[in-house]
Amino acid sequence: MEMGFVYISSIVVAIIFLSISVFQVFLSLGYPLGEYAMGGLYKVLPKKLRIVSIINAIILLFMGFVFLQHTDVLNGLNFLPTNILVWAITIFLGLNTITNLISKSKKERFVMTPLSSIAFFLCLFITLS
Repeated sequence: MEMGFVYISSIVVAIIFLSISVFQVFLSLGYPLGEYAMGGLYKVLPKKLRIVSIINAIILLFMGFVFLQHTDVLNGLNFLPTNILVWAITIFLGLNTITNLISKSKKERFVMTPLSSIAFFLCLFITLS
């Protein structure tokens, strides 16, 4: 039963990361969604931050892959040190959740905080299992 929940949790985490990655791609394309990210300082991100968004999108896809690899949902890059990576990602998500929670942007607080906190708790569960 527990392994089944770990398996499903990793798929949910990967879907969350994929969704946020798509959001980051939209930001990088200049969609007016900046109030939901990076402190909500810009409605449309400036060009330098658009580059950061596309890098974020790639990192998020990698993070999803790491969790799918760690829980054996996917098999591929078996040389990845997933035990270390899932801890690093989980710690990052904990910090990210705190920064979303204290963001000056109301939209970021109410949309991104729940997403990152759900991802954090699922990742923590997976990491501790």
